[in-house]
Formats: sequence, structure tokens, C-alpha cells
Amino acid sequence: MAERYLAFDLGASSGRAILGELGDDDELAISEVLRFPNGMVNVDGHLHWDSHRLLDDVYDGMHTCAKRGDPVSIGIDTWGVDFALLNSGGEIIGLPYAYRDKRTEGAIEGFASRMPLEHLYELTGIQVLPFDTLFQLYSMVKDKAPELDLTSNLLMIADLFNYHLTGVKASEFTIATTSHIYNPKKRRWDEEIINALEISPHIFQDIILPGNTIGELTMETQTKTGMGRVPVTSVACHDTGSAVAAVPAEGDDFAYISSGTWSLMGIESREPVINRKTLEYNITNEGGVSETYRVLKNITGLWILQECIRAWSAEKVYTYNELINLAEAAERLKMVIDPDWKGFLRPSSMPEAIAEYCRATKQKAPKTHGECVRVALESLALAYRYTKAQLEDASGKEINRIYIIGGGARNSLLNQLVADATGRRVYAGPAEATAIGNLLIQAMARGRIRDLSQLRSIVRGSIDVKLYEPREPQPWDEAYIRFRDLKKKKM
Repeated sequence: MAERYLAFDLGASSGRAILGELGDDDELAISEVLRFPNGMVNVDGHLHWDSHRLLDDVYDGMHTCAKRGDPVSIGIDTWGVDFALLNSGGEIIGLPYAYRDKRTEGAIEGFASRMPLEHLYELTGIQVLPFDTLFQLYSMVKDKAPELDLTSNLLMIADLFNYHLTGVKASEFTIATTSHIYNPKKRRWDEEIINALEISPHIFQDIILPGNTIGELTMETQTKTGMGRVPVTSVACHDTGSAVAAVPAEGDDFAYISSGTWSLMGIESREPVINRKTLEYNITNEGGVSETYRVLKNITGLWILQECIRAWSAEKVYTYNELINLAEAAERLKMVIDPDWKGFLRPSSMPEAIAEYCRATKQKAPKTHGECVRVALESLALAYRYTKAQLEDASGKEINRIYIIGGGARNSLLNQLVADATGRRVYAGPAEATAIGNLLIQAMARGRIRDLSQLRSIVRGSIDVKLYEPREPQPWDEAYIRFRDLKKKKM
């Protein structure tokens, strides 16, 4: 008998409620119930998430779904690192800060004075990024934020919504590992890091694995949504964790790229990979489904292109096909940028930031919108090749195939450029990987799917995957040398 599951995929720019139906033929059908906007809000000069409005949007999605009948389960995934603080009455203290807020400037250096970063990596296996939960908390401690004195519980964003629906405070494994406070060897929050922060260890919740029931909807939630006593499942609550679960791969000689605003490129491992080379390359170890680890790197992804489009919107609103045509008409591999340059994190104008980078590296700046798009996509493809080499070197694992999942899987030009740059076959799809992973982990929790291998078999049987073959290696080999030289400069 077919079962219906409801997934909420909350991203930095939008959220969606997706209904999935898994039939007896092991084919998953999905449909969008509701889509709603999200974005950072500026409050007194700081960037926050409007979690109250997002909760109302989740309720709306549940109410809309309930009109068609209750699902057998609900799962929620969100972005990582950000968190909410709750007081002793279980009420949220202010709005959660957003990871792009400027308060973490200097936080890495500040925390390093309390604990050497090399030792921090030995404990966590997590790459150092200024917006990690750890450094957000350090900035609050340093600034003597009054919220900390009122805090009884810390919940990651996905955990916050699970709590609102069920009344249960818990921390899901995959999203807990993004905090930079989880120790994968001890399989728990790390006391040494918490002590270095000088905050109470009691604010952290017990950790639960994906594929377990958190609790049923509270009476208040049932009243607001019209649903009955539906269970809420701990999916891979970090959106990338759910997405990687839906990679339609067989075997283990592959890398994945979760392609969106951020690109997350990595391999799957049964154990965390923490060694001298992973430290040198700033490779991270985040939790996955079935107690796997996502050994990966965060790369600035389509953010650069998205910000270019936003900057141009006052004069021209482009369709996807128009952008692709402009890029394809531009001269290839004319200039190269490092997508992870700090100047691309939050510039006032992304096209100007690209021009500034090119001038600083003695290259000609892009003159047309097509050249801007081309340099952004080609450089991202080169960044993937660079990361592939690091992953292979650090893990000793050869990568023979690359799977691109997430919204970026729809970008046919980028997919081909990745195949060309890396010299590997590229498989694109599913674009809805996060929602599909979320839904099928719910099915796993109910015993409908036995393991991760069967889950991926269902994905392969339910969606179309497009293959891209590599072409003309020589121009890319030459461009890659230029790219590596730029990375060594560390501007």
C-alpha cells in the first residue's frame, strides 16, 4: 500500500512543503504543497532569521496538506550552523542570528587564543569557517551578550522546528555535526570545546540519529494545522545530509556536489577522515545517514552568479536561457577567479568584486554580463577539480564519477563545464535531492526501506539522471595551473 510523507525543506532563500507518495512498485512521486519565501532580516544592524514567520509558513503547509489527508510522517530539514536560544520556559530568546552576520568577524582568531585550531580540528574534524556555531557562540561570549544569561537550551534551526511541532527538545546528528562542537570519535558534544567557550554544557540536547521518531504533534500543533497525531521523524535534518542520502549512485568510487548557493563537494565514508592532510586542506567531516560521514568541503557556489543577477536586475531581468546564451557566446577560460576569495562573501556589488579580483591578480576584468557569468561558472568548475584532488589525496580514495544534486543540477552549462574541468563523467540529478532524501528517510524510519542502498535504488528508479561526458582536456589543464597559482597567493 502506498504511503504518504510530508517533507519541509527550509532554505536560506525559500522554504517548501513537499508531499511524497511511495508506491508498492518502489517508485516515489512528489508534489509541491506550498512554497514560501525566506531571507535574512536586518534588525538594529544585525542579520537574523524570522523564525516566527517561518513557523507560521510550516503550519500553513501542514494545514494545506491536511486537506488532502494526513501523511504518515513529517520531516524537517534546514541549513546548518545557525541556532536558537530558549529560556527556562521553553520560549525563544529573540530572533536567531543568521550566519552571514558580521558579529563573527575576528571570532576565529579570538577562539584560537583559547584553543589551538589544530587541536580543535583533531577533536571535531570540521573545517574552520567564520560562521560556524562555535564561532557565533564565541562572539556572544566575547561581547557578553545578555541572551546567554537567560539561556537554558540551545537548538539548531531544524531542532527548533521539531521542538515547536512536538514539544521535544533533541539535537539531530547530522545538523549537530555542523556546529564545530561535536566530537565524532566520542560521538557526543565535546566537553573540552564547551569549557573553552565558558558556557554551560547543559544547554546542549541529547543527540538522536536520522531515521527515528522524535515525537507526535502536540495538541496545539494539531489544532493549528488540522492534523491528527502524526509522528515527526528525525530525517537528516541538515539539508545537505538529506540531499546526499538521495545521490543515485552505486558503489563508493564517486564524489557528490550538492549544488546551490553553496557547493558542498565530498565523498561518503563509514568513519570520519581526520589526518594531517584533511587539516591542511580544511576538509570537514559532517554526519550522514546510517552513521556515515560526509567528508567534504564547503565551496562558494552559485552565490556569485546569483549576486551578479541581483546587481543587474535594476537594468535587466534575465531568464535562465538568456544567461546561458550570453555565457556560451563569451570567450572561454579568458580569466579565472577563486570563488572562495573573502571579497565574494558579502560584497555591495558582485560584478565590481569580480572586477576588483581580476585587477588585483593582473587579469583583464569582465566587460560584459556574459563574461561575468562565464568566469563565475568556469572558476567554480575549476574549484571542483581542485577539491577533487584534495579529497583523493587526503582519503586515498579514487574518484571516478561525480554526481551533481540540488538546484544547480539544472544548470546544464555548469554541469558540462564540471565534466570538462575534472575529466570525469558527471551525472546530474535529482534537483529535488534534499526533499527526496527527507521523504525516503521517513520511509526508512517506518521500516518501508531497509537501508541506504535500497533508498538510492528507489531514487534511480524514480528520477531521470542526465550524463555529461568530458571534452577537450588541454585548455582546462592550462587553466587549472592558473587557478592553483591563484589559490596559493591566498589574497
